[in-house]
Order: sequence, then structure tokens, then C-alpha cells
Amino acid sequence: MQSLGKVGVLFGGRSAEREVSLMSGNGVLAALRSKGVDAHPFDPAERSVAELQAEKFDRVFIALHGRYGEDGSLQGVLEQCNIPYTGSGVMACAIGMDKIFTKRIWQTHGISTPGYAVLNAQSDLQTLAQNLGLPMILKPPHEGSTIGITKVNHTADIQQAYTLAAQFDEVVLAEEFIEGREFTVAILGRGEQAYALPVIEIVAPEGNYDYQNKYFTDDTKYQCPAPLPAELTATIQKMAVDAYRALDCEGWARIDVLVRESDQRPFLLEINTSPGMTGHSLVPMAAKAVGMSYEDLCVEILKTARLKISGEKS
Repeated sequence: MQSLGKVGVLFGGRSAEREVSLMSGNGVLAALRSKGVDAHPFDPAERSVAELQAEKFDRVFIALHGRYGEDGSLQGVLEQCNIPYTGSGVMACAIGMDKIFTKRIWQTHGISTPGYAVLNAQSDLQTLAQNLGLPMILKPPHEGSTIGITKVNHTADIQQAYTLAAQFDEVVLAEEFIEGREFTVAILGRGEQAYALPVIEIVAPEGNYDYQNKYFTDDTKYQCPAPLPAELTATIQKMAVDAYRALDCEGWARIDVLVRESDQRPFLLEINTSPGMTGHSLVPMAAKAVGMSYEDLCVEILKTARLKISGEKS
């Protein structure tokens, strides 16, 4: 794997998801090294952009999650530094990190996503309950890993949920609650070559797929491929790929989906343009279902690293 040159694995960072990123990055680093890649760790929270340039990496694998790593800001730095990188470019990452703008673009493409409202300190929370109905979900639109999210069952609880989400963002996303089963779809590739991996069903304890159940317990169960009719599976995969292309994503991503119990209609929730690569993560699980090991997945993603603005080939 010397042809891939000197590789930096970027992980850690300054976001609220730092702990998860450290787990992802250490896994990717070990996997690449096991395949003979000259891989080196780099934590942007501890080292400067000047040091990143001084390392003279031939390419980098981005294993950062959340702000300053998944939101386009780092991608812009790497473009300026002329360092090819994995995953989507500046625009796709910035839009994908913003759940509100993601939903707006998906809606223009006719892609089903739950109804929503954007809240600020002046919003009428009582009217909100009348318009969206209860229960509803309140969340910060720029966070991941279920950070700052509340399921609101009663009008009296909306203010508390808003206050929690507003700790993380200037505005808050209120979203229609979809009663049904939860799934996720990993996507690899670019443009017309992008394709979906097998759909995974997530069965969390009492339906609570929170931060703890995502990363630190074995109580959540996953079924891959998901036990769904073939036609519904194909519909979900096509929706996910269409949504990925609509944002001009590339390399890899993961899209979260809910299938409404009442009519089996799928709704796309959000996209992760730098998905987790921990021992509990779902992209490696989906890859394994088609015979691709964790190590091979990391190498394949690394091979797609390129500069997007200049159009440099990987």
C-alpha cells in the first residue's frame, strides 16, 4: 500500500463528538497500518494547520465527526493546503451538517422527510404544538450522535426541550415524530457510481437510540440485512442514493431512515458525511454483509481521497 503515500488520519477534534471520533480514528489508524499503509495520527484539536502542512501528507482520512471536521470547515483548509481528503467536499459537508438545509434540498427533489419548523427565542411554542402535533422531536440542527435531542410528548415540556437544544445552536429544529421502525443506509462511491449497502434495522432498548446506546452498550440490536420486503428495501436504498446525490456527496456517507408503521412509508431524517467507524458503527457492519472487512473498507475509502475544488483525481 506504499502507493497511497504518507497518510494522515484526522480524528479527535473540538466538537461535542470528540470522544466518538477518537474511537473511530484509532480504529481506522490500526486498520490502515494492518494493510501496510504508512498512516499517522493527527488531532486538529492539539495540532495546528501549520503542522498539518508540515507533515506533507499525500492524503488524509477524515475520521472527525461534527463541527470543525464534518461541516466543511476542515475540507476548506485541506483544499487550501492542497491535501487530498476522503469524503465529501466543502459544500456537501456544510449542507449535510445542517439538518435544516438538508431537508430543504431533499424536499425540492421530492425526497420524503418529516415535517418541521425552525425555532428561535421569539418562536411561539404553543402554536408549534398545534402545527406539528405531538409527540415531536426537538434537536440542534448542527449536532450529531443524538446530542441535545428530546422527544416531546406534552406541550408543557416544549420549553425545556427547546432550552436544551438551544445550548448547542442558534436555532432549533422541531420535527414531526414518525412512529415506526428505524433504519440506516450506508452509501459508497461518487456520482452515477454511488451505491447503497444493505439496509440495517436498529432496534434500541425501548426505542431509545441515544448516545449511550449508540456507542457504549450492547443492548441495541442490529439486523443486517434488515428484515423488509424486497420492494421496500429497494425503495429505501434508491431514496438514500438519490438523497446522497442531491447533496453532491461522495466517498461515503450514512443516511438515517424511519418507516412509518401506519402505511410503511419511508422518511429520511439526516445524512452523516463522516460516519462513525467504532466497534458499534454501522457502515462497517453493512460492508461486512457484502463481504468487505473493516480493514478493506478503510483502504477503499482512503483510495477515493481527492481534492474536490480543483477536480484532482484520486
